Amino acid sequence: MTLSEKLNNLPVQPGCYVYRDERDKILYVGKAKNLRNRVRQYFQSSRSHDAKTNELVSRIHDVELFVTDNEIEALALECNLIKRHKPPFNILLKDDKQYPHIKITKEKAPRAIIARKITKDGSRYYGPFLPPSLAYQTLDLINRNFQLRTCTMEIDGKADRPCLEYHIKRCLGPCVKDLCTLPQYDEAVRDVELLLQGKTADLEETLKERMLKASEELRFEAAARYRDQLKTISKLGQQQKMMTVSGDDIDIFGYYREAHQLALSLFTMREGKVVGKREFFWEDIAEPFNPAPFIEQALKQYYAAGHYAPGEVYVPVDFEDRELLEEYLSEQRGRRVHIVSPQRGVKRDLIDLVEKNARLNFDQRFRVQRPDMTKVLQELREALELPELPVRIECFDISNIQGDENVASMVVCENGVMKKSDYRKFKVRTVEGEANDFQSMYEVVGRRYGRLLKEEKPLPNLVLIDGGKGQLAAAARALHEIGLEALPTASLAKKEELLFVKGRAEPYRIDHHSPVLHLMQMIRDEAHRFAVTYHRKRRAMRDFQSELTSIPGVGEKLKARLLRNFGSLKRVSEASFAELKPFVGETQAQRIVDHFADLTKLVSEEAKLEEDWQRQDEMELVELVKPSREALEQGQTISHEEVKKRLMKQKQK
Repeated sequence: MTLSEKLNNLPVQPGCYVYRDERDKILYVGKAKNLRNRVRQYFQSSRSHDAKTNELVSRIHDVELFVTDNEIEALALECNLIKRHKPPFNILLKDDKQYPHIKITKEKAPRAIIARKITKDGSRYYGPFLPPSLAYQTLDLINRNFQLRTCTMEIDGKADRPCLEYHIKRCLGPCVKDLCTLPQYDEAVRDVELLLQGKTADLEETLKERMLKASEELRFEAAARYRDQLKTISKLGQQQKMMTVSGDDIDIFGYYREAHQLALSLFTMREGKVVGKREFFWEDIAEPFNPAPFIEQALKQYYAAGHYAPGEVYVPVDFEDRELLEEYLSEQRGRRVHIVSPQRGVKRDLIDLVEKNARLNFDQRFRVQRPDMTKVLQELREALELPELPVRIECFDISNIQGDENVASMVVCENGVMKKSDYRKFKVRTVEGEANDFQSMYEVVGRRYGRLLKEEKPLPNLVLIDGGKGQLAAAARALHEIGLEALPTASLAKKEELLFVKGRAEPYRIDHHSPVLHLMQMIRDEAHRFAVTYHRKRRAMRDFQSELTSIPGVGEKLKARLLRNFGSLKRVSEASFAELKPFVGETQAQRIVDHFADLTKLVSEEAKLEEDWQRQDEMELVELVKPSREALEQGQTISHEEVKKRLMKQKQK
């Protein structure tokens, strides 16, 4: 059935429509309350569409329909199809980061672990955490204060004795029956979930009751544990500065746009407290821009990805399917969800605040400006989940030609500025013959930090390797063997600019607009320049040494004596007969002077010959142009091929 035949036989039921091009590739996915009316709107010549829609219609070759029972089902299907196929003409929610969540596993004696992907495995996910390091800090807080287990062993209560985690008070010990029962352990898990949900008021009240009860029963160790948990929760509450009039869970969206570029910000508030934020960016927004369908598509894709739906969602503009999306999210949540677009009051002020952040994010990503280096280093720390700010970064690179003159360089960047006084050069000792960058990197990194440990000097905050997975693995192996496996290490590959981080399976792709990538590239390129410069110097020294030993009577011992007394090969070549005589004797001194004099004369003659050739080329160029000019003066034309033939005959004569 052709496209025109399908358009004439469209159903009037609700459902989804999928536009495909001539290669059967999906171009666009949409939903409709009435498929016939909605799909035909695209092909009505009386309607004025924007440039993007006109381009879409011109490429439509086929339409595929999915009929549903109601509009809610159509909305859910639309979200799933967009998420799966990512059609180019849909507004796609682009986020170049996978923010970590804390996952409470679905198993006997659940664990709290870090997860970067939400899967439907029955576990409970909390987050996202921004910056990513906050997830690890929160997980450490949970382990220290609520003592959930971190092992993966099967819990059946039949273990003979607990492990070290129990003795250092980082696990309740559910593996041993007499230490902790499953109901007691589940109580700690519920406390952790209350903390992650932001319901600290309920948790504080519960912990106070338990602390008093444990104290009355003379269980002072348990009472002290509850007391420490209360202090931790209180400290977390004091750090939270942004409060709202509502105690419900709220998501607040705001955006800032210029031309085809747009930044969307999201603040997540739980029980009146801002617990996180996210940023999304677009570079291909079509004009004229209509914010209503843009916000609608962004919300659909965000919540269809499995993110928690709060009680209220604040958006800067109202949109057509707001009530339908409310109903869909309410079914997903099990409680009522309200989507509102306030025009004044405290709620509007919150949206204005988020939009200010969106503008700041826009400037940091799209505008060409010199970034605040502290912010850049902080962003790098969050991206790599470093324990501290990478104030000092040391970068390594290897340089050789098929294993010849194999050398390495190390450059240093402190607070975003290259510190040349701390640069180091290495001559690779253990790799000879064919090139082996991995073994070379292993040797150099081991030598560098083995020496720092021996001399008890401070270590860098980050070790950066110029290369990919192989070079990173070699450096990590060297650090592991000297006991520095905890030293943060990463590598930056040249072709795709992927950042490989030790301990991560997948590389981290830094956006090409990010100042973090520019900083890493600057350090990497400087290490490469320094390595290549040293390599070329070594080759020049080798060639010059070969020139010296080519003099009759000059061997390795005599060459070493000359270098020891004159300091360099250049000074040997410039030395006079009188200066050389005390070290090598009259005959050998004269040979050395004559050799370098002949060499200097030869170089001078070659330079003069090169100059003569250049002058001759210029004369030939004049002769090449002359016939054309004469023919032109006579009103004739002559081809370039004919000119070349005449010139070749003249050369042969």
